[in-house]
Amino acid sequence: MLIAVDIGNTNIVLGFIDRSRPMGEAITHTYRLTTSNVRTSDEYGVSLLQFLQLSGYTVDDVEDVIVCSVVPNVMHSFRGSILKFLRKTPIIVGPGIKTGMRIQIDDPRSLGADCLTDCVAAYTVYGGPCLVIDMGTATTFNYVDEAGAITMGVIQTGLQTSARALAGNTAQLPEVEIKAPTSVLAKNTNSAIQTGLYYGFIGGIERFISECRREIGTDFQIIATGGFGHVIEHDAHFIDVYDPDLIFKGLRLIYEKNL
Repeated sequence: MLIAVDIGNTNIVLGFIDRSRPMGEAITHTYRLTTSNVRTSDEYGVSLLQFLQLSGYTVDDVEDVIVCSVVPNVMHSFRGSILKFLRKTPIIVGPGIKTGMRIQIDDPRSLGADCLTDCVAAYTVYGGPCLVIDMGTATTFNYVDEAGAITMGVIQTGLQTSARALAGNTAQLPEVEIKAPTSVLAKNTNSAIQTGLYYGFIGGIERFISECRREIGTDFQIIATGGFGHVIEHDAHFIDVYDPDLIFKGLRLIYEKNL
């Protein structure tokens, strides 16, 4: 069993992958931890052991661990937990690792490990050209051409980040639950904020896709992932595929390219 780990700014997400199974059936269990700079390697390690036990696995069942991270401050403790409790040296997605992708942006090293991993999965599983949208703490857009080259990357705020910024920088506006509104005709403060965030978010994505198609001059698939994708999924007619497990599929593919 392969453990795939995505360390983001808000959450650490783990996927247990049975590599004997086909891609779409290989993820047997997923778990989330809150990302914390002050958590020790022992605390992370205890969580890992508990997750293994809950899933019916033991440490001996762990074949390997692969990690992609956009939070460098957490890596020391988390890597230490894997070494100490799982007795594995984790593979880290970063410079020098084989991905099969060409990165054609000004500074290839600046591309986030999560974005790179998403692109590997989107291109390999669904084909290119494609625009890969990851709706998490930030919303990222990366274009992969028909030859498998990542040629563009754009970043905007995520839904929850926008909601917290609005609440934190205004005196009388509360932080609200992120969900689809029942009507655009808001009649109270909470629904006014929810409606503005929701349709502003969707509208911004639609406009960006339109501009991409105009400048690129060809059609492409829209492959979406990320925790907030499910919030807009039913209104997002412009999305061809919503795959919440895209990052885990990418981590498996990268791992297998580096065996």
